[in-house]
Formats: sequence, C-alpha cells, structure tokens
Amino acid sequence: MRTYRELFRTPEFTPLFAAGATQVAASTVSGLALGTLVYAATRSPLLSALSMFGSSFAQMLGAMVLLSAADRLRPRAALTGLALVFCATTALLAVPGLPLWALFVLVLGQGMAASLGGGVRIGLLNEILPREGYLLGRSVLNMSVGVQQICGFAAGGVLVAALSPRPTLLVGAGLYLVAAAVARFGLGHRPPRVAGRPSVAQTWRTNRRLLASGARRRIYLALWVPNGLIVGCESLYVSHDARHAGLLFAFAAVGMLAGDTVMGRFVPPRLRERLATPLRLLLAVPYLVFLLAPPLPVAVAAVTLASAGFSAGLMLQQRLMEITPEEMSGQAFGLQSSGTLAMQGVAAALAGTVAELTSPAVAMAAMAVASVAVTLVLAPGLRRGREGHAVAGGHVPSPG
Repeated sequence: MRTYRELFRTPEFTPLFAAGATQVAASTVSGLALGTLVYAATRSPLLSALSMFGSSFAQMLGAMVLLSAADRLRPRAALTGLALVFCATTALLAVPGLPLWALFVLVLGQGMAASLGGGVRIGLLNEILPREGYLLGRSVLNMSVGVQQICGFAAGGVLVAALSPRPTLLVGAGLYLVAAAVARFGLGHRPPRVAGRPSVAQTWRTNRRLLASGARRRIYLALWVPNGLIVGCESLYVSHDARHAGLLFAFAAVGMLAGDTVMGRFVPPRLRERLATPLRLLLAVPYLVFLLAPPLPVAVAAVTLASAGFSAGLMLQQRLMEITPEEMSGQAFGLQSSGTLAMQGVAAALAGTVAELTSPAVAMAAMAVASVAVTLVLAPGLRRGREGHAVAGGHVPSPG
C-alpha cells in the first residue's frame, strides 16, 4: 500500500479518519478557549498551561488502570462513547461561575477518558490496514491532526475574539457530538480483539510484558520525553503572546503536517531511519531563538520548522508495531499515547513553573535544551535496539 487512493479505498479507514479529525478539531477549539479563559481569570502562565495540557496528567493513571479495555471493548462502541464523554465534559466547562477546582476535575476526567481512546483507535487502525500500510495510514492520521489543528486553532482564535471563550467551548462540544455520530454510523461492528473482561490486574500484567523488552522501553522513552518537553514550550504560547497564540499554534500544526507528509509519503524507508535523530534535534533547537525576543514572523518560522521534527515519531511507532504481538497492539499503542500525553502534562507544569519564576521565553529555551539532551542520551541505545531487531529477523513470538 503506497498511495493515498489505496488507503482511502480501504473499508472503514475514511470514517476512522473523519471521526479522529473532527475530534482533534474539537480539542483544539476548546483547548484554546479554555486556556484563554483561565489566563484571563488568573493571569497565571502555569494555570493557563495546565488548563490546556493538564488532562495529560491523568493519562498515565488511565494507562495503569484502564488500558486492558483497549483490546477488550468493541471499537465502534468505545470510540462513540468516548466522544460523547468529551462532548458532555466540554459543555460543562462552559458553565458560568464554574469554580477553578471543578474545571480542573473535568479536565483530569477528560484525560482519563483519552487514555483509552488512543489505544482503541490505533488498535482498530491495525485491524483495518495490512501491516505494510500502517506507516502510510498513521502518517495520514497525523496529517489530519496537523490540518485540524491549523483549522481548529485559527477558528478558535476567531471564535474567542468574536464570541468569548465560553461560547467557543460549546462549539467544541458540538464538534465532539459530530465525531460520535461519525464513529457510530461510519464504522462497522467488530468484536473485541481479545476475549475476557478488562481489569486493573490485566492492565498491569500486559504493561509489564510490554515494558520488559529493552527495545520497547527505549522506543517508549524516545516517543514520550523529547516530544513532551517541546509541548511544554507550546503550552506557553498564550502567556508568551496572548494576542497571537492561535497563530503560533496554527503554524506549529503546519510544520507538523509538512513533516508527516514528507516523511510518510516521499522519503524512502532507509533514509527515514537515518533522519530519526536529526529530526528529534530539529524539534527542539529552533525554540532557542525565543531567548532573543524575536519579532512575530521569526517566532512563527521557528515553531513551524521545529514542529516538522515531530515526524520522527512515525519511524519509532513503526518499529514499535514491528516488535509487538498483534494481540497486544491496542494496549501497546494506548500506553505509547498515554505516556506521550502524560509527559506533555508534566512538561507543561514544568514549563509553567519555570515561566512563573523567570519568563516564558526562558522557559521555552530550557525545555528545548532538555529535549536535545534527552535525544542525545537515547540515540546510541536506539541504534543498538535497531541492530538487535535486525538480528532477530523481525519475528515476534506469541505470548505465553
């Protein structure tokens, strides 16, 4: 599978793509509105960053207690139900006079729900597509994230300015409702990938098996930490420049879209492997320019260039799929997604704290330096993991 035409002719891929894209649009519109609402009320970079990315803290808790359900629920029902949960909680966030503690309870509840969604969605993708089509399919889903973030942040900025944050949150809730309808009526009925009831004990057992592999541990760390630290930089856009935060978010999405398009469709597989570490470095280095208080065009160019580096994750996700048994694929990618988002929450809190003590620009540079350091530390181990996988011949034994 090498072309987009083949991909979209695959049964069920189009509704999966459409539901996911609509949900991303909902999250970007509502996230920008919520961050603006909290910053206007508190003038706190930390609280504003946490309102946008704090749900990620609950992701890892969800990964520890809920993820066995990713392979044990019917995918259509799970994706529909999760979209409805987001619709309801986003509508509640728009209630006037909602206490700040209640707002954060709802945000954390959304994080718990999202910890399951990534595993269900990517597990279903693995069922819909043949293995050789996974990287192209995943790149297209990532591209849809980029497109919808561009549209969502641009539209969110306009809506916040025209309507104020609370009505914009209701628009986000409506988009979640649309995503639920697309999933319910567009996806086919499929049984769970694994028999049995989900449980906390089963979640822990499978997570231990996934993390017992040194190769998988290195891949998880490379997917979680460098990217998460850069999202810490992004969490400071509102406090750095509240007027143009939507523009910065939109152009960061443009960069991510461009990187995923080029790497997923046009770069040969052998060259992708060589570019993985340079791309993770590209993800961080441009943020150092914020120390120089750049004019807006330079800041936009820096975040656009940096975000192209997110495409390094495609190669790591492909390798994770290759060394993971298919019956654990939903939980494996749920763990990857939840860990990524949890690290984003940690990085947003860390970046917000540094910004409170110094400035948003200094905090962005600090996160970028930390991301570069982690990438350089992990790079030799990832090369050794690649060599070990080649020696093993790519065979993944069945569990048990």
